[in-house]
Amino acid sequence: MSVEENLALAHRFLEARATGDLDALDELLAPDFVNHNRLLPGQEPGREGYKWAIAKMLAAFSNRRFFVEDQVAAGDKVVTRFTVQGTHDRGELMGVAPTGREITNRVIVIHRISGGKIAEEWAEGTGAVELLERLVEQERIERERIEQELRVARRIQQATLPKEVPELEGWEINPFYQPAREVGGAFYDFFELDDGRLGIVVGDATSKGVPAALVMASARSMLHAVAQTSNSPGEVLKRANEPLVTDMPTNMFVTCFYSILDPKSGSLSYANAGHDLPYVRRGGGDAEELRARGMPLGLMPAMNYEEKEIVLQAGEAALFYSDGLVEAHDPKGEMFGFPRLRALIAEHGEERSLGDFLMEELYSFVGEGWEQEDDITLLTLRDVPHP
Repeated sequence: MSVEENLALAHRFLEARATGDLDALDELLAPDFVNHNRLLPGQEPGREGYKWAIAKMLAAFSNRRFFVEDQVAAGDKVVTRFTVQGTHDRGELMGVAPTGREITNRVIVIHRISGGKIAEEWAEGTGAVELLERLVEQERIERERIEQELRVARRIQQATLPKEVPELEGWEINPFYQPAREVGGAFYDFFELDDGRLGIVVGDATSKGVPAALVMASARSMLHAVAQTSNSPGEVLKRANEPLVTDMPTNMFVTCFYSILDPKSGSLSYANAGHDLPYVRRGGGDAEELRARGMPLGLMPAMNYEEKEIVLQAGEAALFYSDGLVEAHDPKGEMFGFPRLRALIAEHGEERSLGDFLMEELYSFVGEGWEQEDDITLLTLRDVPHP
């Protein structure tokens, strides 16, 4: 065969190897093919062992590409410098589960050609063991990065949540907060206002980790500043929305429910920026939704927020919460859901430890081995009957 024919044969062989064309490999390998570089542990010598190893490696990768960078031939030998790339997302590689990572392998390979077949192969480059080590190292680095981000997000979150719960004569305020492992952007806060009134906000930023924690902290700070300038919950949300629209990262927003309590009269005025509807457990045993229209903060400029008002009577309670509670799933995939929450509040809303009761119900619903999907925030506001 000519030099040009040998070069073409080697190129065709490597392309078949990179793309997983085992029929072409079988056609091009000599019956007595010798591989001087074992690709995988446990690989048998000869052509069948070589094809087995190639098939095992290719089965772990998708999106495979093959690039010849240089190729020379002399006599019956062809030297090729090439690169193969693929995404490790289809199967295990030497016990390492799919990582989803793209792997690049640069190789120099020598082929001896005899009778129009590949008779021998020598290679210098990254073998399967080295690829495995690279994957394991990349996984370790990624785990450390994620853990570091989680630590940062938790620190931001802990620094943002209120350190103390306000004490109001004749009122009980019981917050509960339980972050998920992958910290979200749920938050609650209290704003002490003029004339003994109290601002109460419960919110949730989209996304997870550090981005959500930063957006949550920004929204809380903005609400805190604006709350001191207005007695209107709707106006507070409107004013907080404008700078957040400018500063909010793409595809992120904040839902929140903001209310102002007058502890003397029991009046609770409120406005809602796209947050899950709180419930009020009335004295007659009904669970009433606190409805008010409004878009999430940071989504669109020049938004107006509907404002409403109720009066909490002695013994009645309001529950504010985040979607980490209602969107929790049991092992069969069923969601805890709003109807279940509303029914539980209607039946057990008079219990002083409503938050604890709801968490017990949640744990019973999701069962053992549950992995919390999102932050859970519960905040109960109760008018305590005077003796």
